[in-house]
Amino acid sequence: MRFLHLADLHLGKSLHGVSLLESGDQADWIRRFLELSGELRPDAVLIAGDVYDRSAPSGDAVELLSRMLSGLAEQGIPVLLIAGNHDSGQRLSFLSGLLGKTGVHIAGTLPRGGKLPCVTLQDQWGPVHFWLLPYVFPALAAQVLEDESIRDYDTAVRRLLQAQDMDFAERNVLIAHQNVTANGEESVRGGSETMVGGIGEVDVSAFDGFAYVALGHIHAAYPVGRENVRYAGSPLCYHFNETRQPAKGPVLVELGAPGEAAQIRQLSIPALHPLREARGAWEELRETEIARESRGEFLRIVLTDSRVTPEIGDFFRELARTRDSRVLELVSEYNPFGNESGTAPEAGREQSVEELFAQFYAERCGGEEPAEEDLALLHFAGERLRHRESSGTSEQQDIDALLEYLAEQEAAR
Repeated sequence: MRFLHLADLHLGKSLHGVSLLESGDQADWIRRFLELSGELRPDAVLIAGDVYDRSAPSGDAVELLSRMLSGLAEQGIPVLLIAGNHDSGQRLSFLSGLLGKTGVHIAGTLPRGGKLPCVTLQDQWGPVHFWLLPYVFPALAAQVLEDESIRDYDTAVRRLLQAQDMDFAERNVLIAHQNVTANGEESVRGGSETMVGGIGEVDVSAFDGFAYVALGHIHAAYPVGRENVRYAGSPLCYHFNETRQPAKGPVLVELGAPGEAAQIRQLSIPALHPLREARGAWEELRETEIARESRGEFLRIVLTDSRVTPEIGDFFRELARTRDSRVLELVSEYNPFGNESGTAPEAGREQSVEELFAQFYAERCGGEEPAEEDLALLHFAGERLRHRESSGTSEQQDIDALLEYLAEQEAAR
C-alpha cells in the first residue's frame, strides 16, 4: 500500500501582501503535484488539514482545490482529507457524502458520539483502515462525546480514539491535525505557524498501535518520537523562517505486511518563486547581489550596518525587477529605534491573537513574557471564538464556558 501524505496547503495564503494565488505559486505547485501523482500512481493521497488559509476561502482558492481533487479523481486516486484549525469544517464538508462515492473522502467535523469516518483500502496483505480525525479542541470533544471532564487536547484526542472500534491486529493509519510532541519536546516552528508553544499538546503515545500517523499543523517535515508518526510540512515556504527547513514536498509512504515498518521517503517539489533571505552590510550585499545569477525569487533583504534609505530601497527593488524577482521585505537591524520596513500590514496579521498578545505584553513589560496561565486563558477564549461555527455554540455559551474555566482555574490554585 503506497500513499502520498501532504498537509497545510493554505490555499489563498498571502505573503507580505503578495497573494500566492495571484502570483501563480500555489497553482504551479498543484500542477507539479498532479504530475508527480500521475507518475507514482499511489493507492491514495492523504491531506492532513489546513487546506485553506482561512475559514471563508476566496472563490479562487476553492477553484484551485477543486482542480486538484478533480485531477486526482481523473487519475483514479482516492483522496482522504481532513479539516485543520484554519478551515471551516462545515464548509469543507459540503457534499462530502456525494464526493465520497467518487473516491474523495472529507472529514470536516466530528459527528455526535465521536465516531470517526474510516475508509478501508485493500492490498495483497489485506485491509488498511484509514481513520480521519479533523482538528480537535477540548470543548468540541467534550460536546460530541458528552463528557465535560475533557479539558485538554491530549485527553480529547485519546478519548476520541478510544471511542473507535479499531482492530490493531490489522493495519491502521490515522490522519490528524494537532500539535504533537514527544515527552513534551516541540519542534522549531516556522514563523507562519499560528500556535503558541506549549499549548494544545498531544503526546505521541496517544497514537500507539498505528502503522502510520499522517500529521498536519506544523510546517516543517519531521517525525515525532518515532519514524511512523510524521508531519509532512507545508508545500511552500510561508515565512522566511521556513527557508531554514529542508526542501518542501509530499511524503511517500509504503506499508508492507502487518507488523512491518513503514518505508518513508520525503519528496521535493520546487517552488515557482523560492524564498531567500540576504543579510549583511550594505556594500557587501550590493556586490554579492549584483554577482548572483538567480532569478524569480521572493526576497527578504536585511541590512546590518546602515538604515534603509530611498536610494538603497530603489537599488534592490530595481535589481530584483530585472531578474523577475520581488523584494517582499527590506529591513535594517542597524536602526536602534526599530526596523524600517517595506513590509505590508499583512505580515503582522500572519500571527495569531495569542502571539500578538505575547509580543505586546513583552514590549510593555521590559521583555518579560506573560505567565503560562494567562496564555492558556487567552488560547481557551481564542479557540472558542475560532471554532464557534463548527461547534455550533452561541456567544452566551462561550461566555459561560469562559466563566466556568476561570472558576475552575481559581479553585485549582
